[in-house]
Amino acid sequence: MKKVTVALIGAGLRGINYAEYAIQHPDELHFVAVAEPNADRRNQFKARHKLADEACFTHWDDFFASPKVADAVFICTQDNQHFEPTMKALAAGYHVLLEKPMSPDAKECVLMGELATTANRVFSICHVLRYTNFFSTIKELLENGAIGQLMSIQHNENVGYWHQAHSFVRGNWRRKDESSPMILAKSCHDLDILSWLTDSDCVRVSSFGSLSHFKASEAPEGAPLRCTDGCPVADTCLYYAPAQYLTENTDWPTSAISDDPSYEARLKALQEGPYGRCVYHCDNDVVDHQVVNLEFANSVTIAFTMSAFTKDVSRTIKLMGTQGEIRGAMEKNEIEVLHFGSGKVERISFENPGGHVGHGGGDMGLIKDFVKLVRADGKLQGRTSANHSVQSHLMAFAAEQSRVEGKVIVMDDFVQSILIKENE
Repeated sequence: MKKVTVALIGAGLRGINYAEYAIQHPDELHFVAVAEPNADRRNQFKARHKLADEACFTHWDDFFASPKVADAVFICTQDNQHFEPTMKALAAGYHVLLEKPMSPDAKECVLMGELATTANRVFSICHVLRYTNFFSTIKELLENGAIGQLMSIQHNENVGYWHQAHSFVRGNWRRKDESSPMILAKSCHDLDILSWLTDSDCVRVSSFGSLSHFKASEAPEGAPLRCTDGCPVADTCLYYAPAQYLTENTDWPTSAISDDPSYEARLKALQEGPYGRCVYHCDNDVVDHQVVNLEFANSVTIAFTMSAFTKDVSRTIKLMGTQGEIRGAMEKNEIEVLHFGSGKVERISFENPGGHVGHGGGDMGLIKDFVKLVRADGKLQGRTSANHSVQSHLMAFAAEQSRVEGKVIVMDDFVQSILIKENE
């Protein structure tokens, strides 16, 4: 069977995680090039995948200026750096796997989806939840009529207090103007999976939420700008950076603060970099809690809650149908099906889920599917597509507009406004 060749654009944590599929399955996937501005990351990837010097680039422009060298590219740059390399890759004839979100700009999402269709290339977005045993089992239960006709869903994304502080207060996704609104950056996964489970078009959206805790007005008295500058509440603060990042555990999220895992390098990162800042004195502006209400054309209604203020990083869901309920906890890998009338309760559990970092096994499932699609040269339909992703992204943009403007968004009107902008 044909081995798929790939180039990586952006050798950050997500990119190198996906690339491990090639190490585990060398007969299926092989990396032949990398474009990454950080020399340490570029060299580490080069060594890991045994690349030649001429196959390593500092910028995607240099890579695309060279002759086509692979079947596909993985684009794993920051959110606001997705559009340009994606358009260049599709125009050059590459199949594309793009990290979510597609773009922080709705118009760019639409344009990428359109080019993927006209170029007849595989264009998969990293909506990894579709590839987990957990959500694919729920989808199968719904399709088999396990709870009759689906009527309502309650879904929670429990962000985790420490995860919020790491990624969305101190980290790369803390500001809308530098990345995306929180509902897009963190929860386009969830809006995509809810759209998939509902199997219908979203017609109306409303949303509420704000940044309420991680701001200066909530800072403990005397808290300095940096945790390492003699914080008076170091022993009791939940977010004291040295307690988080200067332990013996150098896995994620600690691995994100410095490419050098030594204690000295990590301490310097806290003293000088963004991850050592007091969470109450950062320049963050994304929300720390938000609710989204969704109405679909098939009358299904959804209440989705995203909150930083949870102990665990997890997803929990309840689906209500005319003949029963499905209740699930993704990180526990448990599903219950409750049948009305008989009172029968079915319990389903999964082993070896792949953990939080691998999204419950979804990451490797996504890559496996992408390899299959590329081998078929786009003639097969995968679990996700550009069209599906554009739709769920537009739901996120509509939710943010609703939150900011305080009004219900009619999706047909919202989509038309995007199309008008596209044609201007």
